[in-house]
Amino acid sequence: MHEEPQVPNYGKKGTGPELTEGLVIAIEPMFTLGTDDIFIEDDGWTVTTRDESLAAHFEHTVVITKNGPEILT
Repeated sequence: MHEEPQVPNYGKKGTGPELTEGLVIAIEPMFTLGTDDIFIEDDGWTVTTRDESLAAHFEHTVVITKNGPEILT
């Protein structure tokens, strides 16, 4: 469903993939009321917290333009 590059929600500035004009990425933060320790279910898609606390996951789609990023969602 998503294409490369995979851009994690964490890291150090200047160390990830270069975001170039025309690239479209999904930013998908997950907020939890408990631990940040997660588990990916056997279906390879479902993500839960190991402590089974409440969590919310949402997505923004962003395109990189010659004038900078633009949020599409």
